[in-house]
Amino acid sequence: MNLSELLTEEVVLLDFKAKDKWEAIERLVEVLIAQGRLKTSHRKSVLDALFARENVASTGMGLGIAIPHAWTDLLDSGVAAVGISPQGVPFQSADGLPATVVILLVSPRQSAQKHVRTLAAIARLLNYEEMRTALVNAKTAREVLGIVKNEEDQE
Repeated sequence: MNLSELLTEEVVLLDFKAKDKWEAIERLVEVLIAQGRLKTSHRKSVLDALFARENVASTGMGLGIAIPHAWTDLLDSGVAAVGISPQGVPFQSADGLPATVVILLVSPRQSAQKHVRTLAAIARLLNYEEMRTALVNAKTAREVLGIVKNEEDQE
């Protein structure tokens, strides 16, 4: 599944700020709840799954990218949210750099293979410095979505 299929303008946060990766994850989950993508009653379970995954190894990929993700039995389809943080969020990345692009992905456990393919597709998209720079410099959520869709269409 393409990232653009999981996103709407309402789940793209520009000038995203968080003191650390834990707060970043919580804020992105909150936007998914606020937009009706996750049920309020699933908040704790989803956060527990994301935090457990993060405790195994940081999802700070380096190069200013973080892709916190998890599986859960609570969803019928995947959900995603994006935080664009020009100032960066400390994410315990391998290269020590803060994350300027944080993409949170939560998928149904029964779609594990699709989840892995989606993660790989996101990582490929963000592999290009021009793409990361364009996202960080985007002025609107619509622009972020356009950048993502355009890059996916070129692949």
